Amino acid sequence: MSDQVESSIFVDNPSDYMEISLKDTESIELRESNTMPAYGSDEWDDFVMSRFKKGEVFSMPNGKPTVSCAGLRRVAEELLGDIVVSRPSQVFPAMDVDGPGRATVVFEVTIDWFNSGRMRTFSDVADVWHGNTDDLFCAHPVATASTRAEGRALRKALRIKCLAAEELAKKDVASIVRMSVETSKKTQISQEGDWDVESKISEVQINFIDTKCKQADIDVTKFLNMGKEPIEDITKVSKQKALKMIEHLNTIQSGKGDKTDLGKYNPNWR
Repeated sequence: MSDQVESSIFVDNPSDYMEISLKDTESIELRESNTMPAYGSDEWDDFVMSRFKKGEVFSMPNGKPTVSCAGLRRVAEELLGDIVVSRPSQVFPAMDVDGPGRATVVFEVTIDWFNSGRMRTFSDVADVWHGNTDDLFCAHPVATASTRAEGRALRKALRIKCLAAEELAKKDVASIVRMSVETSKKTQISQEGDWDVESKISEVQINFIDTKCKQADIDVTKFLNMGKEPIEDITKVSKQKALKMIEHLNTIQSGKGDKTDLGKYNPNWR
């Protein structure tokens, strides 16, 4: 969607009553002493950052600024218009019963663009797990992921380069990820002797296929039967075939695979 806005709005304060023409090539004169540069222009980022108050801006270890989600909300409404919708559009809660697990949230923000009556929606996604989130917030993975995703959507709307404070963690995330990868490799190697490609699909694989189909919004039964041989009972599928199914689901979820005629996700497929 084009960023150009060809409409007129009126300042709510009667003392500042004036008609404002909104065009990408023009600045918006809010008051004689306060000029707002064109949205997305070279001066825009610095201008937006100047609108944050003390307590909304923090410094990262590298000296770069980061801003709070609450500050992003306030500045977005101050500069871009009223926020008319602010909500999670998709929630994928943690599935791990033995710990906080990983939660993923897609959040959308709809703004009455410069209060002109024209609506623009911005959305983004964020996930939370013990490796990228401080322990206090990791205890509430869905809520934390929601706040992170909201901050990312607001950053996108404001077109600023800095991160939201809620996206960061005090943990050494890179080291934790490397350790997690190494642990996964060791576990896989230790289990190779017990792996039988002809053995039946595991409950973990079934749950993973269900989760992937839900994320991609496709019907599990139709996905299972998209091959030459119909599958009436998923528990009869081999582990090897289950692996190929998961690989194909990853391809679909990445946008590289075709999900035409696969319908919509139905939680009652079993």
